[in-house]
Amino acid sequence: MFKDFFRKTKYAILDTPENVERKEPEAFTKCDECGNTVYYKDSDKNFKVCTRCGYHMKLTADERLSIILDEESFLEYDTDLETLDILEFPQYQEKIKETQELTGLKEAVVTGEGKIEGIPSVICVMDQRFISASMGSVVGEKITRAIEKAIEKKLPVVIFSASGGARMQEGILSLMQMAKTSAAVGRLNKAGLLYISVLTNPTTGGVTASFASLGDIIIAEPGALICFAGPRVIEQTIRQNLPPGFQRAEFLLKHGLLDLIVVRKDLRQTIAKLLAFHKGV
Repeated sequence: MFKDFFRKTKYAILDTPENVERKEPEAFTKCDECGNTVYYKDSDKNFKVCTRCGYHMKLTADERLSIILDEESFLEYDTDLETLDILEFPQYQEKIKETQELTGLKEAVVTGEGKIEGIPSVICVMDQRFISASMGSVVGEKITRAIEKAIEKKLPVVIFSASGGARMQEGILSLMQMAKTSAAVGRLNKAGLLYISVLTNPTTGGVTASFASLGDIIIAEPGALICFAGPRVIEQTIRQNLPPGFQRAEFLLKHGLLDLIVVRKDLRQTIAKLLAFHKGV
């Protein structure tokens, strides 16, 4: 049903001396939750969900878009926006450049519009490879612009959050994005347009405390950590043990923060049904 979008093995012919040992392409990955060794092809077929324990491994923005959107329907927004080191935080600019080279991304969120089972939508996807998908000024700006574009075109919005929170290297400029993105969601709501927020593992800090928690419908992937401050920080602060599974998706669904928990293979169909229902299809 979906095209093969996950990791592909590439073989390169290099002009190296015969006595130089060549590395074989990796064939296996390990589950971060249970330690199970999974063959890459099996992992890909199962949408990067562990075949033993069901743990949902991290996806890149490209992988997420390939799962959710109709093939060749994506039009990316704001590809030219890049972060400036306005506060001259030590080694921040170097870190940005290194991460850009490593990921091929200019920032921690990819925004644009595409179709989900034929329904046009604006979509934003955060990528944790980029400084833990922390929210700096460019991330907040791209999400705000995407929402404003949705209002202009009268389209629903789907945001996939996965973040370590506000980006400390940008100080107050980062924290300002919480208010800016939340105000944009408010304008979207006033326009009567649907906003579906999908929380993946982990969604924390200022992202949780702003746009990620403001969806008309809030969905989470199984086992996702969703919080402002992490459980270890809370335990050290209050000096008490927390309940089992505290701040995990299942705990939060039980206590009313979430509307649905949806396994990855069903996300596309679930979101499409919600969009169709809201549109009256």
